[in-house]
Amino acid sequence: MDKETTQDTTLETAATTEQTAEEQPKQSDDKLTEAMKIIKETASEEDPKPSQQLSLRTILGGDLLSTQVVRSQIWLIIMIVVIAIVYVAFRYQCQQDMLTIDRMEEKLKDAKFKALSSSSTLTEKCRESHVLETLKQNKDSLLHQADQPPYIIEVPE
Repeated sequence: MDKETTQDTTLETAATTEQTAEEQPKQSDDKLTEAMKIIKETASEEDPKPSQQLSLRTILGGDLLSTQVVRSQIWLIIMIVVIAIVYVAFRYQCQQDMLTIDRMEEKLKDAKFKALSSSSTLTEKCRESHVLETLKQNKDSLLHQADQPPYIIEVPE
């Protein structure tokens, strides 16, 4: 009896597997089409409307940067970027100008020191005592110091 019952159950399971094998493609197709319908209903190309509440979660989650918000504020974003670029460029140019000014101030100091030293050298060489000393050293010169005071000539008007 055990053998007969086992044979009957095997036959029944074989019959049910044949039925399920035929029904499986139909069921899987039905499940697939139902899933596709659900996906089509829930999926949309539009971004969800941002909530009116501004919280830390919405900021950190990136909900603040939705397409609609970015599109409505694009000119503001562009203006801020341009202003930042101009600010950085002007700051760089200002630093370059300051470096140029520092170099020119150093050159000016050097030129002033050279002018001061050459002026003092010229003043020293133009003194009467130095000129007389130079004349004494050069004996071939016809110039000499006058023994008599200069004459004062008075011209009547």
